[in-house]
Amino acid sequence: MLKRLRVENFAIISDLTLDFALGLNVFSGETGAGKSIVIEALGFVLGARGDVSVIKDGADRMRVTAEFSSDMLPETLRREQQISGDAFTLRRELDRKGKGKAYVDGRAVTVSTLAQIGKYLVDFHGQHEHQSLMHASVHLTLLDKFAQYEDLLSQTKAAWQTMQDAREKLNAVRLNEQEKERLLDLYAYQLKEIEDVNPTADEDLQLEQTLPKMKHAGRLLEEASEAYEELYAAEDSAVTRAARAARLIENMAELDENLNALAADVNSALLMLEDAASTLSSYKDDINLEPDALDKMLGRHEKLKRLKAKYGPEIQDVLATAEDLKTKIKNLQHAEEHEQELQKELETAQKQLLQLSRKLHEKRMSAAEKLSALITEQIRPLGFNQVRFSAAVEMDEENPGPTGADKVEFLFSPNPGQSLRPLKNIASGGEISRVMLGLKTVLAPTVPVMVFDEVDAGIGGETGRLVGEKLHRAAEGRQVLCVTHLAQVAAQADQNFRVEKKAAHNATDVTIKPLAGDDLTAEIARMLGGNADKRSAAFIHARELLQEAKRV
Repeated sequence: MLKRLRVENFAIISDLTLDFALGLNVFSGETGAGKSIVIEALGFVLGARGDVSVIKDGADRMRVTAEFSSDMLPETLRREQQISGDAFTLRRELDRKGKGKAYVDGRAVTVSTLAQIGKYLVDFHGQHEHQSLMHASVHLTLLDKFAQYEDLLSQTKAAWQTMQDAREKLNAVRLNEQEKERLLDLYAYQLKEIEDVNPTADEDLQLEQTLPKMKHAGRLLEEASEAYEELYAAEDSAVTRAARAARLIENMAELDENLNALAADVNSALLMLEDAASTLSSYKDDINLEPDALDKMLGRHEKLKRLKAKYGPEIQDVLATAEDLKTKIKNLQHAEEHEQELQKELETAQKQLLQLSRKLHEKRMSAAEKLSALITEQIRPLGFNQVRFSAAVEMDEENPGPTGADKVEFLFSPNPGQSLRPLKNIASGGEISRVMLGLKTVLAPTVPVMVFDEVDAGIGGETGRLVGEKLHRAAEGRQVLCVTHLAQVAAQADQNFRVEKKAAHNATDVTIKPLAGDDLTAEIARMLGGNADKRSAAFIHARELLQEAKRV
């Protein structure tokens, strides 16, 4: 679960720390107060796109830190990221120059690593995803996520890639000489551009860690030398004085054994001082004041930056591109000798892809039937008395791709006597919200944190209460974070937060306050359109909602 989130200089938040609990955590507040900013900050630390325009006015950088329980991470990922405790911390920063940093338990990593970890921790449903459900292209991905046949999907993707490679080799044979030479020249030029720089994995990260030391080498050397002098080299250095004190205390301990422990402590401190002096000596000897060294390092950093911009975004991608270019050049140079062999290779690859696509189709048909039943079961209590939901799977054997030969589309009928139709053609905004809630409940059972940003869009009244109850049940044994405008949803929360935007001294900031007791009842009353007067109808209704949810 998410244990703590700290947000610094993110949008209109200056410095905010939130502690979370298991169950349903609800954020409420006036429109524009900044409720969704917390969700955006969580997404940022988990690898979502960062933008310098989000940095708070007047600040040099923004920083988001999140502490999670580690029990849901795969053991292989824990070992790979050196996570050994029950909890671990992710941190991400971005400065105004667009330079970002990412860390796992204080160890520098790439942003893609944060995203890789994040997919095991948090499942987001924001307003953009609400819209994505209207597109049939997303439905195949959701069905595959539900069915969990990753090995077969991987085999299908590999078979498709083998087919593409075979087709590319065969097409290379059939290219005219002019086109072949053009491609050879292009690939050779691109490969030479990479090989001339000859990057190594993570070299850019190492340079970014070393450059600050090189840029300030003069000052570092001066202060390191001065510190070494004070510790060790001076006639009356700290080490000399400590050694003299140690001898005196040892002499005293011969007369009073109660001073033995003190003598040991002073000798230990003396050893630490000597070690520190030795470290400083090595450090200052390693400092390179040669201007050429800094120029070379800056030049190297710029070359790597250009390569990543052209073939990246990361050095690993550049290296992978180089290997791909070598393969393409080899295929072009030798393809003519193997045309007949390549034709057979293509036919074999096509046959293998089709066989795997048929296996996928069978599994998808079975999974679609189960998913349809589960989604119907989940959304029927949300105000749909005779709802029908179906995941329709259609196979096109003539055009298999990396995910097989299937097209999937969700069909929906919210009313009796209404035929099943594509979700995009029939569902209202409120209906889409409820269908997505049902999907998330079914599809994310293994993710410890689920995030809903205004899942209550387009609904209210009794349906709002049903959605609140569904969210509360979905949060059993896990953690749900929800931004809402509905009192019926907020009343079901295990922990409530009120978000307020305040302006002072020509600056705007956000505060978030945990709510309980009368403060919570007053907030529910506000969401009902009333005030904090305990005698008001809204306040009384708010208390009734909380009593129904067993919160008071």
